[in-house]
Amino acid sequence: MSKIGKWDEAAEELDGIVASFDDGEVSVDDLFVKLERATAIIEELESRLSATSAKIEELTERIATSTDEE
Repeated sequence: MSKIGKWDEAAEELDGIVASFDDGEVSVDDLFVKLERATAIIEELESRLSATSAKIEELTERIATSTDEE
C-alpha cells in the first residue's frame, strides 16, 4: 500500500475512488483493493484531523493563558 500524500492529494485520490464506485467502473477484482485503499486514506485523514484539532486546542489554551496573565 502506497503512502498517503498531502491532505489535498489524499482527498483527491479518495474522491476518484468514490467516483469509480459511483460510475460502476470497479471490477470485482479491483473492488477489494480500492476499498482497502479508501479505508486507509479515510483513517489517515481522520487521524490527521484529530491531531490538528488537539494542537489547535492546546494553542488556544496557551493563548488564553497568555492573555489572562497580561
